[in-house]
Amino acid sequence: MRRWVFLTAMPALALGAAGAAGPEGGPEAPVRLITLDPGHFHAALIQKDTYPEVSDTVHVYAPLGPDLIAHLSRISQFNQRGEHPTRWRMEIHTGPDFQEKMLKERPGNVVVLSGRNQGKIDRILACLNAGLNVLADKPWIIAAANLPKLEAALDTAEAKGLVAYDVMTERYEITTILQKELLADAAVSGGIVSGTEQEPAVFMESVHQLMKTVAGVPNLRPAWFFDTGEQGEALADVGTHLVDLVPWMLFPEQPLDYRRDIRLLSARGWPTVLTRADFERVTGDRGFPPILAPWLKGDELRYRANTHVSYTLRGVHVQLRVRWNYEPPEGSGDTHFAVVRGSRARLEVRQGPDQKYRTELYVVPARAADKGVVRTALERRLAQLQARFPGLGIEDQGQEIRVLVPDGLRTNHESHFAQVTARFLAYLKDPRSVPAWEKANMLAKYFVTTGGTELSRSAAP
Repeated sequence: MRRWVFLTAMPALALGAAGAAGPEGGPEAPVRLITLDPGHFHAALIQKDTYPEVSDTVHVYAPLGPDLIAHLSRISQFNQRGEHPTRWRMEIHTGPDFQEKMLKERPGNVVVLSGRNQGKIDRILACLNAGLNVLADKPWIIAAANLPKLEAALDTAEAKGLVAYDVMTERYEITTILQKELLADAAVSGGIVSGTEQEPAVFMESVHQLMKTVAGVPNLRPAWFFDTGEQGEALADVGTHLVDLVPWMLFPEQPLDYRRDIRLLSARGWPTVLTRADFERVTGDRGFPPILAPWLKGDELRYRANTHVSYTLRGVHVQLRVRWNYEPPEGSGDTHFAVVRGSRARLEVRQGPDQKYRTELYVVPARAADKGVVRTALERRLAQLQARFPGLGIEDQGQEIRVLVPDGLRTNHESHFAQVTARFLAYLKDPRSVPAWEKANMLAKYFVTTGGTELSRSAAP
């Protein structure tokens, strides 16, 4: 027997607080959100802010369980916070056939997806075929065999005049934006070099933490998160961001043909080991569930969480490394490191203890004799960027130059979700405004993430 629960009167979720940010999104608002099976905290971060064109009433369709409860708890916290509280009103629909019920009722026009990665592309396709726009967290696919489904989803969106958008938050990190701007200025960088597999032109590393705090509270992970068949390995999951940034930076607004422009060279993967105590602390569960049996060795979980891949993009050598640690050092969190080599200077984004775990951008001349020319070109380019990014400066540190980024230009990872959502909402007003290169580069991106993951499995752990 089917049972549905509607929680429309929960005070914390239906609160219309005075002083909330932005105009209230009433029932006449053109955008009405549906959240489908929110198994990851990114679904809640879409609602960390309100948007004038988005209705305050959000319908959630999901199985009744800890994932749904955790999602509602996060939305409740946003509604009750002291500064700029939101005023989301949540209508909850739960039962074994929640997805079929959603596709039949369709109480909104945008589906937000963030959760289990295995099968996500099937849900995306079902929503698009039903005439619903999709804002979906990465990754859309975690297996190379699903690349045709991804192409079918993008084709369906285009044919139906819908927007299907991938949540690529790292494009909004200020130091990454500036790294892209300086690479494009040949007077500063000299232009990208081709590099070699031993000395790539692009090297990026992303280090993520299993134990972390989100929106001020510890983020417990569901046990299924550690099932790589469900979540995906590192490159296929969080590595999606790094793969996305490479063409976005090197060949901006240019469509790629993954069959012709990309060549996978090598890859390897290795595990992060969790003790039973580690696992219980990060999940809140007692012991390892049966689904994780294939990755257990004695009383330890060998979570295949790390990947290193080497490939070429239009002849430019790229290496990416994606790692999961158990817990960050004090004062740290997820970290990003990126080096892009031009013939005149390297552009490096660092985020380590020397930077107090803030992302900082450095310009490193390739030769000591080039420093004066590089510094002059850098000062000129930063002056040109002042209209967009006021307050930029430089600090000469001897062999390298640090780009000074004022606090007013910095936003954190959680804030980037609002920026992505704002871009999505702009496209929603005119689906034809979605750039053509986005579709081509989605296919290229997931060709690398899934193909690189498969290649890593053939190497010794």
